[in-house]
Amino acid sequence: EDLTCPVCCDIFRDPVLLPCSHSFCRSCLKRWWDTRIRECPVCRRKGSKSPPLSNLALKNVCEALLQVRRQDSQEEQVRCGVHGEKLKLFCLADEEPICVVCQASKLHKSHDCSPVEEAILECKDRDTVDGLEDMSGLLMDETKHLSNLKYSVWEKILDNVDYSVTLDPSTAHPCLVLSEDLTSLHYSKQPSSCPDNPERFHVSAEAVGSTSLGSGNHRWVVETGSNQDWLLGVASLSTPRNAEVAARPENGFWTLCFRDGELRAMSSPPTPLTVASKPGQVRVQLDYNKGTVSFFDHADNSLLYEFTQTFKEPLLPYFYTQSSHPLRI
Repeated sequence: EDLTCPVCCDIFRDPVLLPCSHSFCRSCLKRWWDTRIRECPVCRRKGSKSPPLSNLALKNVCEALLQVRRQDSQEEQVRCGVHGEKLKLFCLADEEPICVVCQASKLHKSHDCSPVEEAILECKDRDTVDGLEDMSGLLMDETKHLSNLKYSVWEKILDNVDYSVTLDPSTAHPCLVLSEDLTSLHYSKQPSSCPDNPERFHVSAEAVGSTSLGSGNHRWVVETGSNQDWLLGVASLSTPRNAEVAARPENGFWTLCFRDGELRAMSSPPTPLTVASKPGQVRVQLDYNKGTVSFFDHADNSLLYEFTQTFKEPLLPYFYTQSSHPLRI
């Protein structure tokens, strides 16, 4: 909490110190002063005309914390996003890493699987063969083909790993309440006194994920539970935050909506979907390179709807609700 900027509500980046002893991100303070009088955003004390001093001690502590978070995030990436188990197996049918719980599920139960290390060795042999065929009569450059093979295989594996979404609190509408671990949100009629920063949604009860997605395959599951008013999906990085915009593809939104007891894909016009019951868990699956956003009922793996689009900018996991019952990632 002591390492959080009062303006963006995130870890300090390049913090500066005001004479009143309050610290802010340099960029946050600049934006604040660009739109208001030159005063402290917390205590309203008037600032001096000279540039604020860098808070080097605070900067070093924050950078150390961010480095630890990045390391933790890299370790989490090699775990199953659904079950939290290590990705020890490789599904030969779907060509993706899975955990032992995935192997026992309906999705992979009938598929052939092998340990990840064996899959790496098999890929190594098959690369070798392709190299010999492509370079018939020539001496194969073994260093070029094999030196970074293990890294390349893991890169392909991580490209298909389930994505762990965390919400970006600096984007959440004032009426949205986020959990401490930033993995759930619900609506409150009493708005919070959060900073009026430009990244925040000001009109509608919306929030987005903290990490933009610009390539590869990503998927996450949202538990809707008793929530009867929600939208889930992805939104373009450049979607406006201070205006009411319909959540449609032409506006940079690809979403599924549940409202008034009806499930709809928010296409143009919206497409009513026939389901036996409201899905308790919705899996959002993004293949950025192929240009698809798919929604599944996670309980039986049935496809609810799929958008097809050529994406021109990074996307963000998107959430909307006006219900006091939480949406949990």
